[in-house]
Amino acid sequence: MNKKSLLLAGVACVLCATNSFAGWSDMMHNTKYYVGADYAFGHYKHGGVLENAKENYNSGTLNIGVRMDKVGLEAFNQMSGKRTKDMDAGRLKTRVNAYGLDMYAYQPLGCEGKYDLLGTIGLANYYYKGKIDGNSESKNRVGYRIGAGMMYNMTDHISARIVGRFAYLGAKSLENAMEATAGIRYNF
Repeated sequence: MNKKSLLLAGVACVLCATNSFAGWSDMMHNTKYYVGADYAFGHYKHGGVLENAKENYNSGTLNIGVRMDKVGLEAFNQMSGKRTKDMDAGRLKTRVNAYGLDMYAYQPLGCEGKYDLLGTIGLANYYYKGKIDGNSESKNRVGYRIGAGMMYNMTDHISARIVGRFAYLGAKSLENAMEATAGIRYNF
């Protein structure tokens, strides 16, 4: 069994367990849909052809999700800016983008429900490209992500969230990434 199948089986188990414990009608009553935008700072560990690439990237992320009481699913698309580095062989330009699906677990803190502690696990397709004087390398690589964070529910419709996560890709040119995100959510 590969890692992707194992992760999807885990997501299905959590959703089924939540359904049986919380009751379907209670969960649907507490369902919220949202859209959001994040700033992401990523530190990427490059190797191989891209070994000398810059390691830090600033990205923007758009996401859409659903929260069902204490669990949720979120689809995202993250795009970084180009990074350049002058080298003896020429100018190295790199970019890292990603899209995928994350599952979230929410643990409300305090009596008023203004704060939530977050845990997240997911899969993402990372696209990275490096180019130096006409020679380029680009690849898509699926990796898993795990992280934790905090959310502040300012109103019933507006939330602010910070999350730190680790992503493992296992590719020679891009082994792993550590990311920190901060953003806003609008809940419908």
